[in-house]
Amino acid sequence: MKTDIENLFKDTVLGHPVGLFILFFTEMWERFSFYGMRILLILFLTAPLVSDNPGWDWPREHALSLIGTYASLLYLTPIIGGWIADKFTGYRIAVLIGCVVMTAGHASMALETTASFYLGLAFLVIGTGFFKPNITSIISEMYKTRESKKDGAYTLFYMGVNAGAFFGMMLCGYLAENYGWSYGFGLAGIFMLLGMLQFLLAHKIFGKVGGRPSDKVEVVQHEGTTEPTDATPKEEQAAAEKLNPFTLFDKILIALSAVGGLFYLFSDPFEKIGGSTIVPFTLGGLSGSDVIVLTSLVLFLVLLITRIARYIPIVRDRMIAVTVFALFTIFFFAFFEQSLGSMTLFASDYTNRNLSGNAAVVFKVIDALLTTIPLIIISYVLVLIFKKTFKKIAASNIFLGIAFVLIWALVLYRIYDKAFSEELKVDATWFGILNSFFIITLAPIFSKWWESKYNPSAAMKYGIGLVLLGIGFAVLSYGASDIPPGAKTASVSMIFLILAYLFHTMGELCLSPLGLSYLSKLVPARMIGFMFGVWYLAIAVGQKAANTMGGMIDTISEQYSLGTFFLIFAVVPIIVGFIAMVLNPVLKKLMHGIR
Repeated sequence: MKTDIENLFKDTVLGHPVGLFILFFTEMWERFSFYGMRILLILFLTAPLVSDNPGWDWPREHALSLIGTYASLLYLTPIIGGWIADKFTGYRIAVLIGCVVMTAGHASMALETTASFYLGLAFLVIGTGFFKPNITSIISEMYKTRESKKDGAYTLFYMGVNAGAFFGMMLCGYLAENYGWSYGFGLAGIFMLLGMLQFLLAHKIFGKVGGRPSDKVEVVQHEGTTEPTDATPKEEQAAAEKLNPFTLFDKILIALSAVGGLFYLFSDPFEKIGGSTIVPFTLGGLSGSDVIVLTSLVLFLVLLITRIARYIPIVRDRMIAVTVFALFTIFFFAFFEQSLGSMTLFASDYTNRNLSGNAAVVFKVIDALLTTIPLIIISYVLVLIFKKTFKKIAASNIFLGIAFVLIWALVLYRIYDKAFSEELKVDATWFGILNSFFIITLAPIFSKWWESKYNPSAAMKYGIGLVLLGIGFAVLSYGASDIPPGAKTASVSMIFLILAYLFHTMGELCLSPLGLSYLSKLVPARMIGFMFGVWYLAIAVGQKAANTMGGMIDTISEQYSLGTFFLIFAVVPIIVGFIAMVLNPVLKKLMHGIR
């Protein structure tokens, strides 16, 4: 395998192997389809039956309940998909399986029948489980002997993620809102298919990298530095050697808490949408489903506490720190993920999206620049790849070229369509692209901040991120303050939504990219798998909580106001953010010198 890794670095683009950019574009098209479809869900499910673009006319609470379960499962199936790839298929085959299953999912959703819709969601959940953890694992394997270049590789890859999300939400949203939902869902499937084909036909590039697992364990010497800590060499050695195997009691707790958690994920939308309960009993005023999920939570906490207590002090302290960060992560995502739920509804129903005169001209110019400049840059990278690889993987390059011809055609047609509209109405899905745009533009600034002498500690970064998130919702609350209780429509200036996305993105840059980095530093290698599972579980809980709370939008806005609804989302993250800052000295001590 070492020879295959070295061969990958013989042909480079921008200082990185061509194989990285094969993965870059595969991820870009997958994210295009994923975010392009996902932003349509809430609008499609809640759109009136009698309208120019009829949807399913679901109550918002029902739609967000289903979306919450779907979003949570997307972070749970990768745990299984990663395990299958490690043990049986290898990373590349797992990515290909994921692509095939997700393509089938998007095709199924484009049919817009009840059965095909649910089948499509199921395929997307399963496919993401195979795709999500394993494409990044290929990158990790590629850079085994080039550790110092790995950060740069993941940065480029992250740009592909955001470029795909940007164009997916813009173009799928444009087609869905202006021509019909099936066009938006269908476009997502087309790009997923093209991404799968260009990846499949480029397999020669990778050699054995990402191939089937071998029984032979390979030890690779690589570059890298050891993180300085305040633990003694003897303590670090003990931390590395002392085992903490799962007991029968641990396994029982894992099984019970997992079954209970999954039961709740499926029962919540079933009960809300179907109107009947799966567990017909109550206890202390709580429904049967609530009792089951709370019991599962208690069992999982018992598992976590009893396992952590069995570690030696230095490992125990660091595991406690990781657990605290996981709790902050739940809070962050529970509020941040309103972007594809209540904030999209706010854009659709409560934001003045009609522009005319000079305002329309300015928007058209800015929108055209936002769309074409990133596409020109990515197209330049495409040309560099063609020069390096066309003779070796011509078929892959052809499908990649087809994808770019299609995306350029759609982008130019959209610009043309908007340019000649006298009365311009901004698509509700357009606001979703702001997060990706702000990430691309602000990430270099935050990266420089983290590398400077003013680099805050982990707890301070979490605190700052949560406070910025709260400020974004405070802006929305102020903008919605004049909307009367119970109003179903309004015409709030779009500047409030744009500023909210700006603050939310800055909060994300403080927190989201850092979580897995700290986990990898704080947890010994033999426990990484378990703690990655805990981390993804935290995000899954945050996803479900986000849409459960977002589903309260009608109840709270009718009893109080929409401004009050967003005010709650402002106050809680700010309070939790200040708690993180106050805990900074304690968490620093628990981390034992890891920064």
